[in-house]
Amino acid sequence: MTVGESGQPLATLPKPDLQTLERTWTDALATVSGANQQLDLSRGKPGVEQLRLSDALETTIAGNYISADGTDTRNYGGLMGIAEARDLGAEIMGVPAAEIMAAGNSSLNLMHLVLSTALNLGLWGDNRKWRDSDSIKVLTPVPGYDRHFVLCQHFGMEMVNIPMLEHGPDLQRAAELAAADSNIKAIWCVPKYANPTGNTYSDNTVEALAALPGQAAADDFIVLWDNAYAVHHLEQPGDALASIRDFAIAAGTAEHIVQFASTSKITFAGAGVGFVASGAKVLQSLVAHLSVQTVGPDKVNQLRHARFLNGRVTEHMAAHAEILRPKFALVDQILTEQLGALAIAEWTKPNGGYFVSLDLLPGLAKQVVAMAKESGLVLTPAGATFPYGVDPDDRNVRIAPTFGSLQELSGAMEILTLCVKLASARKLLAQS
Repeated sequence: MTVGESGQPLATLPKPDLQTLERTWTDALATVSGANQQLDLSRGKPGVEQLRLSDALETTIAGNYISADGTDTRNYGGLMGIAEARDLGAEIMGVPAAEIMAAGNSSLNLMHLVLSTALNLGLWGDNRKWRDSDSIKVLTPVPGYDRHFVLCQHFGMEMVNIPMLEHGPDLQRAAELAAADSNIKAIWCVPKYANPTGNTYSDNTVEALAALPGQAAADDFIVLWDNAYAVHHLEQPGDALASIRDFAIAAGTAEHIVQFASTSKITFAGAGVGFVASGAKVLQSLVAHLSVQTVGPDKVNQLRHARFLNGRVTEHMAAHAEILRPKFALVDQILTEQLGALAIAEWTKPNGGYFVSLDLLPGLAKQVVAMAKESGLVLTPAGATFPYGVDPDDRNVRIAPTFGSLQELSGAMEILTLCVKLASARKLLAQS
């Protein structure tokens, strides 16, 4: 976490000085609120400039719909995806193409498929099904990704929080919990530029996660490895992430590691290609479940993506970084200038991904989000980075700087920092 470098801690100010600042910030917030702005820092969506980087997707087919092995991509079939798309998945995920399924536009859909298969059919072609357990629990590093939490709630799975540390989840705590309770079946991971903290897991953390299924009391425990930001660096080279596959092979747990990725923030967010990677038994079980739902994915879209991206992912993502780097720099600059060393907030400075995690004084997140909304700024709901929407300290706010222009982002950060300062001053005054 980063704290600012200038200013004076608010808590050290005499009460009259703090009251003066509170009035000044109240007036300033009223002024920007009157601008009738409609600003949004709530979702990590690619901006229009980023989407335009992939407009050439539409010309890659050029009437040739036949894949390298002769498959007519316009027709039915091919549940594992075409070879070129699996090769693309391998380039993004660092996993052999033979261990990858290329599917539709959403990795979230593939996560749903994996949970549903584990719950009802089993992942290994045997009698192990999560639904036969007394209850189903999943370890959830916090703060974390709200969509993972929603999936667990959808399937009635209890979430057990473990702290997110600087180098990844608290694996000592995770191992203790998993070894003591056979109802704990999985752990969610966003291992690179994690949502929302931006952390990248250390080599030791990755190795420990690969070993976790062998330590768990449940013999059907899996690591859900959502590597959504695998190639989303702000600088080249980006953070290095060890291969959980290699560690899992050494630990004998490869069939208990399920990896996900997609092109959703690489090309078109709503028209990409999703990937899932695992051992042969898991992939066979997923295909069996998927075959009831569809006769095959959109192979034309897969071919389009493969021709557009294969061999040039690094180049393409460098163009994304040129657009995003100034936005993340602006967020950090404004947080530093406006919050400084006021001792009222800490924030992350990620090397990639889509988010900045902002921690406020305890008890202020909901208040700040509500104040911002009244002023024309939409933020991710307070508590969204925790299961059931409950942040026990009510302090974490997720910032998504990617979608708007620099001018819009500047206006949004002005409102946000004013709300943080004002809420903090009022809290300290109430305690004085």
